[in-house]
Amino acid sequence: MRSADVVIIGGGIVGSSVAYHLTASGCKDVLVIERESSQGKGSTGKSMGGVRAQFSTPVNIQMSLYSIPFYATFDDRLGYPCGYRPQGYLFCATSEQHMSYLRANHATQLKLGLKHARIISADEIRSMFPQLRADDIVGGALCSTDGFVDPYSAMCGFMQWAHDHGAEIWKQTEVTGIDRDAEGVCRVQTTRGSVGTRTIVNCAGPWAASIVWMVDVELPVEPLRRMLVPSEPFDQFPRSAPMIIDMSNGFHFRPEALGFLLAWNDPQETPGYKTDFDPAFTEKILTRAAHRVPIFENLAVNPKRAWAGMYEMSPDHHAILGPVPDVPGFFLANGFSGHGVMHSPATGKIVSDLVLSGTTDLIDPSLLNLARFAEGRMIEETAIL
Repeated sequence: MRSADVVIIGGGIVGSSVAYHLTASGCKDVLVIERESSQGKGSTGKSMGGVRAQFSTPVNIQMSLYSIPFYATFDDRLGYPCGYRPQGYLFCATSEQHMSYLRANHATQLKLGLKHARIISADEIRSMFPQLRADDIVGGALCSTDGFVDPYSAMCGFMQWAHDHGAEIWKQTEVTGIDRDAEGVCRVQTTRGSVGTRTIVNCAGPWAASIVWMVDVELPVEPLRRMLVPSEPFDQFPRSAPMIIDMSNGFHFRPEALGFLLAWNDPQETPGYKTDFDPAFTEKILTRAAHRVPIFENLAVNPKRAWAGMYEMSPDHHAILGPVPDVPGFFLANGFSGHGVMHSPATGKIVSDLVLSGTTDLIDPSLLNLARFAEGRMIEETAIL
């Protein structure tokens, strides 16, 4: 029977980051179990790849303040590319209520040390992007270190570094059970055989709840489909543009390849394991795109190139990190609610710290533990895209 110091369930970007951080901290016997034939077929490979520090809660801002500088130095640090492009995030406010919200968030961001975020005027937005319909824009917020990464490349970089330094990955392997004894978890059952271990990290993304259920614990994480529409090549809007968010309806877009990638959170979407793209979504998103960017009326899209992925939603839109109460040795890295890629460096660091030493100085780990739901300590993140 194979044994391992740590077994990570799920080889997407979160599991890969945990593997990297554990290995970099000296843990040599790390085994990652991935059910697919290749990594990134879950949420990672279907992500929009945005990274930002413009959040509303201190803990999410703190995680970004670790993750974004990590991505900025990723290529030198790991020797692999992650495709980080600091083109910014621009939130466009269309009401004074929006502006009050952005100012409050900005104050929190400044207090925590985010130096590159600023509140900007409507005239500044109009001068930067005259292509926007801006008659209803009253101001906004911009952070120049926000931007985008290539999620697949970052995932591969994390895992390759970990592998080069002793970690192992089993692909096409499903977890079928988790055994416990008087001390806690002791064995992972898989389609490739059993693995003896005293430490398990659940990084199974939208499927995380089914893994935790193997130890008779309920995890409040559910999948929610998010659809993305890439355009055909389009040169009438700057390639240097940031992620631009229309706060009136949540539509947002960013440059991608020679065109643009369009996204919108359809409020009619319901939870479930849905990964098919709904062709009706194309008209919905193009209507919102042309409303905010009139020249996008000429934006060509091919619905066959569009895709759907899944967010792993938690009740308060924050990650669930740390040990499972009453199940010694079982750790969670779940419920990112759309922020798994951008917060994967911080997640790897936090979970590695908790596994190896029981504490971390990156955040207050109690803020994101599973116990917060039973104890009524939810912290709502409202800056969700």
